[in-house]
Amino acid sequence: MYLCVSANPAIDKRLRVETLQRGRVNRVCEAESFAGGKAAHVAMVLRTLGEKPRWIGPCGGASGSELLVGLSSLGIEAAGFATVQPTRTNLEILETDGTVTEILEPGPALSAEEWTAFEGKCIELFAHGKERLSVIFSGSLPKGTAPNLYERLIRLAHKLKCRTLLDTSGEALQKGLGAKPEFVKPNREEASRLLKMPITSVPSGASAIRKLMKLGANSAALSLGAEGLLFCDGLDEPVLHAAGIPVKGRSTVGCGDSALAGFALGLASQLSAEETLQLAAACATANCLADSPGAARLEDIRQFQNQISVQRLDFQA
Repeated sequence: MYLCVSANPAIDKRLRVETLQRGRVNRVCEAESFAGGKAAHVAMVLRTLGEKPRWIGPCGGASGSELLVGLSSLGIEAAGFATVQPTRTNLEILETDGTVTEILEPGPALSAEEWTAFEGKCIELFAHGKERLSVIFSGSLPKGTAPNLYERLIRLAHKLKCRTLLDTSGEALQKGLGAKPEFVKPNREEASRLLKMPITSVPSGASAIRKLMKLGANSAALSLGAEGLLFCDGLDEPVLHAAGIPVKGRSTVGCGDSALAGFALGLASQLSAEETLQLAAACATANCLADSPGAARLEDIRQFQNQISVQRLDFQA
């Protein structure tokens, strides 16, 4: 069982233009809207992998209703939590040469009463799943939200023996690590800012993985973009590296979320560390070919699984 928790969901709107020109009128060739936010992308890929994830997030206004309808149409059971403020809309501007520009709204400011009620609904779902449940916390927090929101929810999930996975950034990541999640997955930039260290290579990424686990995570992964994906399943385990597969994709938006879905399934299914990393890397690569974030095709995922090789790095890396 999987529960994808979104504190800051969105409608993702993709605009296609020939070339984006600042300060000029830009004519859009094509416009599409999708259910979005990192947790939604994770749920989509889990659904593609044959699982039945649940999703919960605050939803308000017409955009919130559109989000819930979009998730439902994908076969994802969504527990929308009604809010006064409307759900945000994010823009992804895709140029014909493959350049992607993202414009992300900060998200609505929820009242203290709304956050309290949201946490209560989360606790109900944690209690329903208990030790069978993997709770996946992913995405940013809306402006003005207490930075320890994920930390509190992780601790509450642990009281009910749920497995917890965390993918966020900044102070929310720092505080969340203090609650000792079973798994954490920042990208290179997020980890670099948190650890105050440059991550310029696979060896420095492996060092960052170790430091993340010493801050509280039982296991950790680190995405390095084109250089691939790192994973370590415990402080006494080796750091594993899956090199990136060059593909001519549509967009890299949602690749980290797709990888997180692969890690969640691998950990819950007790796959080996190598198999878990292969699945996660395959999900991320397949997302590059998808028509929209999180819409990776199962046949692409399976094909890339067979192509991805995993290397064990030096224990002290």
